[in-house]
Amino acid sequence: MTAPRRLIVGITGATGTVFGVRLLQLLKDTDVETHLVISRWGARTLVHETPFTAEEVRRLATRSYAEGDQGAAISSGSFVTMGMVVLPCSMKTLAAIAHGQRRLVLGVREAPLSTIHLENMLKLSKMGVVISPPVPAFYTHPRTLDEMVDHTVARVLDLFDVHLEGADRWSGTMTAGGKAVAPPQPTPLAAAPRRPRRGGR
Repeated sequence: MTAPRRLIVGITGATGTVFGVRLLQLLKDTDVETHLVISRWGARTLVHETPFTAEEVRRLATRSYAEGDQGAAISSGSFVTMGMVVLPCSMKTLAAIAHGQRRLVLGVREAPLSTIHLENMLKLSKMGVVISPPVPAFYTHPRTLDEMVDHTVARVLDLFDVHLEGADRWSGTMTAGGKAVAPPQPTPLAAAPRRPRRGGR
């Protein structure tokens, strides 16, 4: 029997709720079921940062659950999933997470990172949690904010082996002014300048 392709999606109150929304939009036309939980502050940040309401975003998911619903299907260890992504992930959520046996990806969204933030991330990373901050890439030459968001979300979905068609990926070809250029060649060791020895030796 083939395991169902289910992904639990959490949206917290950190800035960057558009990443979570776009992830749900991109998965809507795939075979991946999305099971969504939006925190109270996630819903508040959502309406502040985007044109969407919490109800509109919940309708993007296959199923949605109320925050703190202990009777939800996703609260059971027998509920088979691919894992969980929290995007964006607040530092409060990062500190509170207890890791289980399924893949967990946290799109941590904060700057600057304090020592406590880094220690929490290191602790979770050692437990198998994937820390994947939504950091934009510029090698794809994004022309709009939407393209930046799409690329970031596609990178997150790659971690669950969900590879979307049309996602921009590094081809190994560098450009300058829109034209392909050869990458710089390493300097041969023999041609490298030698440092003068100290003490006349």
